[in-house]
Amino acid sequence: MDYTSIFGNLVAFLLGFSLIYSFKKIRKIGLPMKNQSDEALKWSAKEKSWSSGNDGRVDIMIVGAGVAGSALAYALGKDGWRVHVIERDLTQPDRVVGEFLQPGGYLKLIELDLQDCVSGIDAQEVFGVVFYKDGRSVKLPFPLENFPKGVSGRSFHNGRLIQKMRNKAASLPNVRFEEGTVTSLVKEKGIIKGVSYRTKVGQESTAYAPLTIVCDGGFSNLRRSLSSSKVEITTRSIGFVMENCDLPHPNYSYAVLSEKPMLFYPIGANEVRAAVMVNTTGEKIPSISSGEMANYLKTEVAPQVPPELRDAFIRTIDKGNIRTAANMSMPASPCPTPGGFLIGDALNVRHPYTGGGMTVAFSDVVLLRDLLRPLNNLSDPVAVCKYLESFHTLRKPMACSINSIAGLMLKVFFANDDDPSMKELKHVCFEYFCLGGIFGGGLVSILSGLHPSPLSLISHLIALPVFAVGRSLFPFPSPKRMRAAARLVMDAPGVASLVMGAEGIRETFFPWTLPAYYRGPPSY
Repeated sequence: MDYTSIFGNLVAFLLGFSLIYSFKKIRKIGLPMKNQSDEALKWSAKEKSWSSGNDGRVDIMIVGAGVAGSALAYALGKDGWRVHVIERDLTQPDRVVGEFLQPGGYLKLIELDLQDCVSGIDAQEVFGVVFYKDGRSVKLPFPLENFPKGVSGRSFHNGRLIQKMRNKAASLPNVRFEEGTVTSLVKEKGIIKGVSYRTKVGQESTAYAPLTIVCDGGFSNLRRSLSSSKVEITTRSIGFVMENCDLPHPNYSYAVLSEKPMLFYPIGANEVRAAVMVNTTGEKIPSISSGEMANYLKTEVAPQVPPELRDAFIRTIDKGNIRTAANMSMPASPCPTPGGFLIGDALNVRHPYTGGGMTVAFSDVVLLRDLLRPLNNLSDPVAVCKYLESFHTLRKPMACSINSIAGLMLKVFFANDDDPSMKELKHVCFEYFCLGGIFGGGLVSILSGLHPSPLSLISHLIALPVFAVGRSLFPFPSPKRMRAAARLVMDAPGVASLVMGAEGIRETFFPWTLPAYYRGPPSY
């Protein structure tokens, strides 16, 4: 008996309405829409831009020029704001993570007029994801049919993208980049006035602006002034680049759902990033310098690598160049402060296994830019702060969807296999992906950022336990199977509520009950 088709029909009604509704809603956005006419934007830029007789004053200070900071500097500078960016190191970054941009993030890149920044850096198009588990695989394409040609995921060397965005932002006459280390925020009578920083040559200096936007990454040393969030180091990535290696499905990322979860995706024409995720709570990271890491990867990890990639995996280990990076999770818990604002990983971090970080960052940049567009100046920091509180509610559809699905995959696929119910839940999730259609394909549409909808995600979270119970009881129920089904029914909602609760139930599902939802631009 084909239990998957039986229970596919059984749970379809739970998914149908919400998925179709969200698909229609998101498809309306297709290509980015302008919030103002071209003439209005030209006028706005003219009013805000520096004149030849400029007195050197700055409208907006940006701390950090990574993915979010560079994109924000260009977006705000293009709208005419006078922007001063302070970045600790303006040389090209070299990171293990931050190399994958989901299709939904690429749409946001188009809205920011930064899509040309993925050209000329050997970026690779990605059209979907392959999930692999215990010798079986399922190929799930991104739902790109109703989007313009050229829209897809992109993967690349992180530093190359950042450097191109920095250069494009710096080409604007009203955007200034400076290399320096920000040591603290300047605060007077509860209002942030600017920053204290140390210049490249070691000189202590101070810079002022009506609005200071902090986006200095997940390890921000300024966050505590603007947020109550606590960073959790959940796993570590062990990464290296496999050269001249062909993925089984070209232009697809590969997610290996093994005891040691892994990712493989192209970052160049002849380069594939291999990333092995290690749970920091249960394992000690082997030393690279002593050779323990190479031995660990060969003996513990390589047997779990898909056979078609195993030889290239082992061959690359022998070449060295292995690196590690900490993977963090942190929900957004801002403390509204006049004159200051948080964005990017300084505000909110999710596990990188789903590759959604840059998608959320670009989405947040678009939203903040649009909220600032109606303002001609930022002279009243208290009024601006109150107005920008709406940002944290309006970002929820994209942020909550991607954060929650990343959190769910972390809780399920990084759980210890010693727990029978969690081990079974891992297998159930893979089987759910294998259903494809509105089931596995529906989850991928959320993961990709193309159809971000917390309501749709809730539908999948309802469908998963139903599917799990059916899988446990069919073809023949038994006491053992019934006990397993009962454990799944009890565990699955707990995992879901833990993850989605961190995003804020009221803010996500009942935003109209919050005063900030209705706030308009201040009038002064």
